[in-house]
Amino acid sequence: MDRSTAAARLKDAARRAGFDLAGVAALAPAVTAGAYRGWLARGDHAGMGWMERNVALRGDPRGLLPGAMSALVVGLRYAPLADGEPDGDLWPRVARYARGRDYHHTLRERLRTVAAEAEAMLPDCRTRVCVDTAPLLERELAARAGLGAVGKNTMLLHPEAGSWFLLGELLLTTELAPDTPLADLCGDCTRCLDACPTGALAAPYRLDARRCLSYWTIEHRGEIPAPMHGHLRDWVFGCDVCQEACPWNRRVDPIEREEFAVPAGRRALDLAGLLALDRAQYRARLGDSPLQRARLEGLRRNAGITLARAPAPAR
Repeated sequence: MDRSTAAARLKDAARRAGFDLAGVAALAPAVTAGAYRGWLARGDHAGMGWMERNVALRGDPRGLLPGAMSALVVGLRYAPLADGEPDGDLWPRVARYARGRDYHHTLRERLRTVAAEAEAMLPDCRTRVCVDTAPLLERELAARAGLGAVGKNTMLLHPEAGSWFLLGELLLTTELAPDTPLADLCGDCTRCLDACPTGALAAPYRLDARRCLSYWTIEHRGEIPAPMHGHLRDWVFGCDVCQEACPWNRRVDPIEREEFAVPAGRRALDLAGLLALDRAQYRARLGDSPLQRARLEGLRRNAGITLARAPAPAR
């Protein structure tokens, strides 16, 4: 089977598995490896020490699977209004990718289906499934696979899906015909930089996590510095402001996807409810949710800050 036919069949397999986007990139040393090391050297990764590990692997994805030559990169949309709610949706606010089931499970399950088909179709092919927990500069790889162009807010932008999609990768020890990268989609636009309430987008294509609400509400352990409190507004997990400001995201058609719908029990969880959660309730209501990344203590902390700044009810 030639490289082009194999690539086309694998992209078809990805779409049958439920992915919205699929493309192929040849594996090679990452061209953004130097920029990544500079990002670490500046301290832009804040307290995420785990991002300092496996720097060499991030710089050359071929080390993740001996003999790997290609990557099938896939995208799964989680477009706004996926659960039928108006824009502005939940209060307290949760980043849209985190409303429903933990996306890691969904991506892995579907990629394993594609991996089984690849190994059956391509003699002697070995594969490795990767999601964002793998040491991989996946946005560069996705851009080289034609899934989008990196935007000034560091998110991957696609002309039809905006940046409302999640990435997964299937590494293969077979050479496949690569796709053509997309051209820049940002032009002179700086709406994402202008909209960021904390100045976390310190420059185009640079995110300083030390100022990012997503970092403080999800990754940070311990107290959030007082100067950041006012910027949280009603965000208790993550932040979508830079994505909501992007003109490409305003052109995205709504999509209903069960995996990203808010479960009924979670929909009723307001700030006071989050603050009052005990360990058993936390496991029962958020047991299969990305919200667990912040841990119970983090969610209580975020809810407490937001509740303390909420206006008093009218009498």
